[in-house]
Amino acid sequence: MRKSIGTIFRIPCIRTGVTDQDRINESHQIEEEIMRSLMRTDYGFAFIAVVAASVSLGACSGDNGPTEPDPMDSFNFSGDLIAFRSERDGQQEIYLVTPDGAESINITVNPADDSDPAWSPNGSKIAFTSNREGQFDIFVMNVDGTGVTRLTDDAASDTHPTWCENGSKIVFRSRRDGDSEIYIMNADGSNVVRLTNDPATDNEPFCSPGCSKIAFFSNRSGNGDVWIMNTDGTNQENLTASADFDCSPGLSPDCTRLSIVTDRDGNDDIYLVNFDGSNPTSLVSGPGDEFQSSWSGDMTRIVFDTNRDGNWEIYVIGVNGTNLIRLTNHPSDDEIPVWRP
Repeated sequence: MRKSIGTIFRIPCIRTGVTDQDRINESHQIEEEIMRSLMRTDYGFAFIAVVAASVSLGACSGDNGPTEPDPMDSFNFSGDLIAFRSERDGQQEIYLVTPDGAESINITVNPADDSDPAWSPNGSKIAFTSNREGQFDIFVMNVDGTGVTRLTDDAASDTHPTWCENGSKIVFRSRRDGDSEIYIMNADGSNVVRLTNDPATDNEPFCSPGCSKIAFFSNRSGNGDVWIMNTDGTNQENLTASADFDCSPGLSPDCTRLSIVTDRDGNDDIYLVNFDGSNPTSLVSGPGDEFQSSWSGDMTRIVFDTNRDGNWEIYVIGVNGTNLIRLTNHPSDDEIPVWRP
C-alpha cells in the first residue's frame, strides 16, 4: 500500500485532489490551532502571576530559585545531524536528531506546518516548506532555526526544496503553472526558471553537493519512474524505466549511485542503483513500507523512514545492509529524514 500520511507535498501524483473530508479536516485543524492559542494565552497570564509571586518571595528570602535550562543552549548544532519532520507537537515541525538517536530538538516551533527539510551544501542552513504565510512556500533558516527567510511567494504551492550547484541554486516543485513541475531559482529566491514542462506529474527533485544533475520523480511514461536531468533542464532521461513504481530518489554525495523507493518486491522498499540505472539492489525490505532516504556524508550509511513499527519512524542502515538502528520512537509520525552533508 502506498504511503498516504503527509503525502500532500511528497507525492502529489498519489493524492491529486482535495476532498470534502480534507476541507473538514483542515477546518478542524484551524479550530484546534485557535484553541491552542487561547490556552497559551490563559496559561501565559497564570505563568506571569506565578513568576511575579516567585520573584517577590525570592526578594524576601534572597533566593530567586533555579531556572529551567534552554535545550537550545546545550544542543550541539555543529555536529553530525539528521533533519526530519515530526508531528509530535501537534503540527508538522522540523527536528534535528543525532545519528545515534540520543538527542533531538525542535527547531521550527511554529503553529503552522513545516516540512521538507533540505541542508545547504555547507550544512549551515536548511531550506524547508511551510504554510505559515497561508499557502505552502519555500523558506530558509539557520541550522538552529533562527533567521527564517521566505524565498517564494506564489498563490500555488511550492514544495520539495533541494540545494544545487554548490549552494548557489535551489530547485523545488511548484504548481504555479497549473500542474506539478520542477523549477530552479537563486538561493535568495530570485530568478525563478521552469525546468520541466509536461502535463504529467514531475516532483521530488533531489540534488547532491557538487553534482550537475537533478534526480526527480515523474509519471510521464505512464508509470512512476525516477528521472535525471541537467540543472538547466536539458537531457531529461528515464533512469529506472521499470514496470514497477519507483520514486523518492536520493543521490549519493559523489553522484555515482541513488537510493530509490520501489514496489517491485510488493511493499515500498529501498533499493540502490547506479547513476545510469543499472544494478538495482535491495537495501531495505519489509516488514511494512519504507520511504524517503538520504545518504551520510561519508556514504557509509543511509537514513530512511518506515512504518514497520505501526507508525512512521526514522532508521539508519549501512549501505551494505547491516547495522540497522532505530533513531526515533514516538507515537506521532517522524518522517522525511535528510542527513547533513
